[in-house]
Amino acid sequence: MAASLRRVAFFLTRFNACQLPKQLLSGSAIVFTNANDSEAAAAADVTYQEAPIPIPKERPNEPSEQKKARLVYQSRKRGMLENDLLLSTFAAKYLDTFNTEQMGMYDRLINIPSNDWDIYKWATGKVEAPSEFQNEVLSLLKEHTRNPRNESRLKQPDLHPKKADD
Repeated sequence: MAASLRRVAFFLTRFNACQLPKQLLSGSAIVFTNANDSEAAAAADVTYQEAPIPIPKERPNEPSEQKKARLVYQSRKRGMLENDLLLSTFAAKYLDTFNTEQMGMYDRLINIPSNDWDIYKWATGKVEAPSEFQNEVLSLLKEHTRNPRNESRLKQPDLHPKKADD
């Protein structure tokens, strides 16, 4: 274990994060060698694996308004602009109309997949979603993604839309 930590520390001191090979970032096996350094040669055959994604915690007693607020926030802050725009406009349009079961489906759809690109590909129809996500909410999201009315979605909707009397 100590030897592994020394190798990782050595690696981090010798390589700039900007120079990390794509294979390392993707979790593939990779080999590092440096003919001038015996420690680098000893650490040459190391396999790097992706850290497991934490499973979202269940919130069985979460009040409906709190759940809606959480889902609105999570729809807006995905870390990927395409999904930020897609899911925030979807949540603004449909979330207030969802019943408890549909909110649960949406919660699982946006929180269980470990990769936002999966959600995007399912919504655009590029890849078939797994059966556990095949439901009415995903169907609505696919329809929303098709954008049959050619609505402008260049920015996220306001969090608190102004009322007519404001």
